[in-house]
Amino acid sequence: MVRYKTNPLPEWLYKIFVFGFGTLCLMFLIAPIVLALIMSFTGGQTLKFPPEGFSLRWYEALLDPVRSATEHIAAFNSLKIAALAVLGALLFAVPAAIGASRVRRNTANAVEPLLLSPLVLPSLVYGLAALIVANLIGIRPSLWLTITGHIVVFGPLMYRSVAVVAQGLDPSLEEASTLMGASWLTTLRRVTLPLLLPGILAGAFLVFIQSLDNVSISLFLADASTTVLPLRMFALIEEGLDVRVAAMSGILITVVLIGLLIGRRALGKSQTS
Repeated sequence: MVRYKTNPLPEWLYKIFVFGFGTLCLMFLIAPIVLALIMSFTGGQTLKFPPEGFSLRWYEALLDPVRSATEHIAAFNSLKIAALAVLGALLFAVPAAIGASRVRRNTANAVEPLLLSPLVLPSLVYGLAALIVANLIGIRPSLWLTITGHIVVFGPLMYRSVAVVAQGLDPSLEEASTLMGASWLTTLRRVTLPLLLPGILAGAFLVFIQSLDNVSISLFLADASTTVLPLRMFALIEEGLDVRVAAMSGILITVVLIGLLIGRRALGKSQTS
């Protein structure tokens, strides 16, 4: 039997491919963020690159309660929807993750696809379908219908984050708490939930960001009086490339970075404690 010796890929060529392709991917992801930040400091009247001078006028205009009153209302609505979506996801995703970690593996594998199915369905399709069903049963688009839609679509992100941590918990810790005389509620509050905190924080961050950034569900399920920030940003771009959109992007980018740093610090403390 004749064996053919294959020459492996040269190491230098492998490094060029991996690091070169990785650098291109990072540039593709980071470049739009950097450009949006740069354009937000323009002194011109419209979105343009390179910017015309350096100025904070558009951040001042965005923070002006008179000129940007509609944008402030939209931002408040988006923050309220995202916060309530996180709360709603906590109420069903955390118990579901704990329950899935305690049943037989075959049962968990059968139920999990149902819990994760909203992630597979495009949110645009779900928003339209939810609007049709709500109309058939006599429910009109509203703030609470929008929150419900966000919980259904983005709640599985919370479930998946918590389920990964729950599957790695040692059952003997809860058993020891029970043997020491603690009730199931005390065990849940002082043993289970603290151990699940990394997954809960990660899931809360994912649900909050996805809800804050969503367009399709809010487009179908929100009423005319419920203006959300993503839709308002689209309207400003359509009306005349308002530079306040870039200022909004700069603020959102800063908020996300701060959230990541706080979450990383909190997770580091929970793992060392």
